[in-house]
Amino acid sequence: MKILLTNDDGIEAEGLRLLFEWARTIGEVTIFAPKTQQSAKSHSIEIHKSYEVKKVDIFEGAEAYSVDSTPADCVRVAVLGMKKQFDLVISGINCGPNLGGDIHYSGTVGACYEAALSGIRAIAFSAAFNDFGNAVKNIDRVYGEIRRLKMLDRADIVNVNFPEEGDEILVTRMGPTIYSDAFDFLPDGTIRPRLVCLYKGTRDLTLDTDATMTGHISMTPLHCDLTDSLAYDIITKKLG
Repeated sequence: MKILLTNDDGIEAEGLRLLFEWARTIGEVTIFAPKTQQSAKSHSIEIHKSYEVKKVDIFEGAEAYSVDSTPADCVRVAVLGMKKQFDLVISGINCGPNLGGDIHYSGTVGACYEAALSGIRAIAFSAAFNDFGNAVKNIDRVYGEIRRLKMLDRADIVNVNFPEEGDEILVTRMGPTIYSDAFDFLPDGTIRPRLVCLYKGTRDLTLDTDATMTGHISMTPLHCDLTDSLAYDIITKKLG
């Protein structure tokens, strides 16, 4: 199996190195990752200027490239630019969770959406802030569960979040947004955002937010089709 690894924390991030050490046990690995930190870049791409793509020798036994652009562009360069063929794209392991409505901002998940648009199934892995221990401990077991449930036969993307502690695996839905920003208006005319946690907790373990926040590993199937199918069905029936 040919696997493309990427992330949004940058090519030198610890989470990517740990992901590589595991992924090389299940397939042939190639890495295309951002040169610098690209968190919260979502599915953005660069279309206005050129950017550097540089081969690097920092992953033993694997071809690797540093891309001075977004996570989505890392996938685009590999698949559309260099015409490489992959069976699976894996993004992460992200430093910090990607849960609920915050998934829309995630560069980790954004890379997976780009893969899915190219017809490649993808998995996003995210861990607790600055603690990859539980993710490393359980990643192989989670991948086995994804395969057992044939999740990638039914979904474009599987978004996985590991809590700091806890190893029960739950299949979940996307919950509400749990982080927002307050803005400080500075004397020099600039604005500085400050992260604000909105999570209050309902203990609804069908939601990725509650599941992960209460010590469970969440696996959420995602797809690229943004159509509101219920609204479409209602509207078209009325028109008919």
